[in-house]
Amino acid sequence: MHKDDLLDAIEKKRLELFQIVTIKGLNSPLAVKCSQELDLLLNDYDRKYVHSATPLYRKQLPN
Repeated sequence: MHKDDLLDAIEKKRLELFQIVTIKGLNSPLAVKCSQELDLLLNDYDRKYVHSATPLYRKQLPN
């Protein structure tokens, strides 16, 4: 999944979770399931686009 597609999926899942929590409550099985799905998407984004990027502030240490 490309970065923009993944960000769209994250936003859709976040909105879905908000709607479920509003109607069924935070501890409902559906909310828990949706939250876990959102976690997977966020972890995927983090793994692909956050940890793989080299920070600009990283300095090379002397040998």
